[in-house]
Amino acid sequence: MALIFRLDRVMADRKIPLNELAKRIDLTDSNLSILKTGKAKAIRVGTLEALCRELNCQPGDLLEYVRDEE
Repeated sequence: MALIFRLDRVMADRKIPLNELAKRIDLTDSNLSILKTGKAKAIRVGTLEALCRELNCQPGDLLEYVRDEE
């Protein structure tokens, strides 16, 4: 099972830079970068909610489930 975080794609579509989004959701640039690059192991619900609010999107726009091949 793999969850893929598509924050980079949504940010590019909205033309919003990382440092501006980080300020809007009260997150450090480095922590937002970890989410953007898909290296995060977890995300807080509050952070997901803030991202959806600021990017005007749904959680499904940010997360994608890909089944592992067996």
